[in-house]
Amino acid sequence: MGAMTPTSTEPVLPTRDDPVVRAGSELVGGPAGRRIRFVPNRWWTPVRVLVLLAVVCFALGIMQKKPCYDGGWFSGTTQYSHACYSDMPHLYVNRGLADGKIPYFQETGDKDMRFLEYPVITGGVMAFAGTLARAAGDITGGDLRDEQLWFVMINALIMMACAVVTVVAVKGTSGRRPWDAAMVACAPALALNGLINWDLVAVALTAVAMWSWARRNVVVAGVLIGLATAAKLYPVLLLAPLFLLCLRSGRMSAFARTAAAATVSWLVVNLPVMVDFDGGLHIREGWKLFYTFSQDRPADYGSLWLIIQQRDGRPLEHLNTYVTLSLVLCCLAIAALAMYAPRRPRFAQLVFLIVAAFILTNKVYSPQYVLWLIPLAVLARPRWRDFLIWQACEVTYFIGVWMYIASFSGKGLSQNAYHVVILLHLLGTAYLCMVVVRDILRPDRDPVRADGGDDPSGGVLDRAPDAFVPTSVLARTQG
Repeated sequence: MGAMTPTSTEPVLPTRDDPVVRAGSELVGGPAGRRIRFVPNRWWTPVRVLVLLAVVCFALGIMQKKPCYDGGWFSGTTQYSHACYSDMPHLYVNRGLADGKIPYFQETGDKDMRFLEYPVITGGVMAFAGTLARAAGDITGGDLRDEQLWFVMINALIMMACAVVTVVAVKGTSGRRPWDAAMVACAPALALNGLINWDLVAVALTAVAMWSWARRNVVVAGVLIGLATAAKLYPVLLLAPLFLLCLRSGRMSAFARTAAAATVSWLVVNLPVMVDFDGGLHIREGWKLFYTFSQDRPADYGSLWLIIQQRDGRPLEHLNTYVTLSLVLCCLAIAALAMYAPRRPRFAQLVFLIVAAFILTNKVYSPQYVLWLIPLAVLARPRWRDFLIWQACEVTYFIGVWMYIASFSGKGLSQNAYHVVILLHLLGTAYLCMVVVRDILRPDRDPVRADGGDDPSGGVLDRAPDAFVPTSVLARTQG
C-alpha cells in the first residue's frame, strides 16, 4: 500500500517516515498502512510508552553497574575493567557529604578539593541525596559503604526521573513527531552514562526549557535556561541561537524577555551562595571554585588536546587560548550559517551545533557529556541511522576510556589505542554535525521539514517570515 501523507493533526509514524524503522518493522508485520486508525484516549498513549521505555533503559543502566555494588568501587580496578565507574560514591565521602558538610559554605576536608566543584543546583541535589543517605544509614545501622550505596541508589531514582522528564519534554517539543523521543528513551549512552554524574539534572531542565520555548512560553523558557545554567554551564549556550534566530525573524522582544528571565533566575539561585556578607561583601571561595577549576584544569580525558599533549610529550602552553579561539571560530561559523542559510535554521539544529562545538573544542570530555547532546541530536536530526552511528561511536568511547584507565594498574587499552577511541568519538559527533549542516543548507533533506512543516521547536519563530536577511541571501532566494 502507498504511503499516506500525514495531515496536520496526525502524528508522523516512524514506520512510514524512517527507513531504518520501516525495515525493522517487517519483523512485526511491516509499516503502518493507509487504513491505520488513530483512537483517542487509549491507555497506551505515546507518553506512557515513552516513559516505560525510558524507565526500562535506565534500569538496564543501573543493572550494568552491579559489579561495583558488590565492592568494585572500593577496591582494585573493577570499576574500570567492568566499566561501572561512578563519581557518586567517591564524592559522597571526598566532598564532605558523608559528614553533613554544607556545600560551598564548609570545606570538604579533601586537601585536593577544598570545596564542592559543582554549580549550585547540582550541589543542592547532591546535598539533598546525602541527607537522605545518612538518614537511611542511621535507620539500617549500616557502615559508610552502606551509606555510599544508599547515596547512589537515591541519586539513581533522581536521575531516572530526570531521564523521564527529558523524554517527555522532547516528545512535547517534537510536535507531530512524538515517536522521535523513543531515540532518547532507548539511547544506549543514556543507560551507560546516566549514573556517572549529575548531568541529567541540567539535561532535563534544558529539555523542558526548549519545550517551553516551543509552546511560546518565552519567560518560562528563560527561567528554565537560567536554572539549567545553575546546574551545568552549557545550557547558557542556548541564548546564542535564540539571539541569531530572533534577529533574523524580527522577534527580538521575545529574546529579550527570555534572556532577562534567564539572568534573573540564575541570580536568584546563585546570589545567596555566591555573596559572603561576613566582613563585607565578597565572592565566596566555595562558590567560585567551579569556575576557577574549569579555567585552570589541563587537557584531560577524551579531548583532542590530550592527544596533542601526549604526542608532544609535554603540557600544552596557552591551552585556554587555543580552546577559546577554536570555540569562537566554531561559533562564528554557526552564526554565519544562521544568518546566510537559504531558509532560517530550526532552533534545535543550531542548539545542537553550538553545544557540539563546545564539546569538540573543550579541554575534557567526560563520558557523561554525551547526555547533553542526546535530546538535541534527536530534535536536530531525527533519523535512527545517523543516531545509531553516533551512539556506536559513543559506546565505543565509553568502553575505551575505562579500559585505558584500567591499564594504569594492569591490562587495558594502550595510549595509542585510546587516541583512536578519542578520534572515533570526535568523528562520530562531527559526522552528526555535518549531516545537520547539510539539512540546514538543503531543507528538503531535513526530516522535520520534508512534509511541509517548519520548526516545531521554534515557538514564536515557527513559520515566522524573515525580517532581517543579508542581501546575498535575499538575492539568491529571489533569483
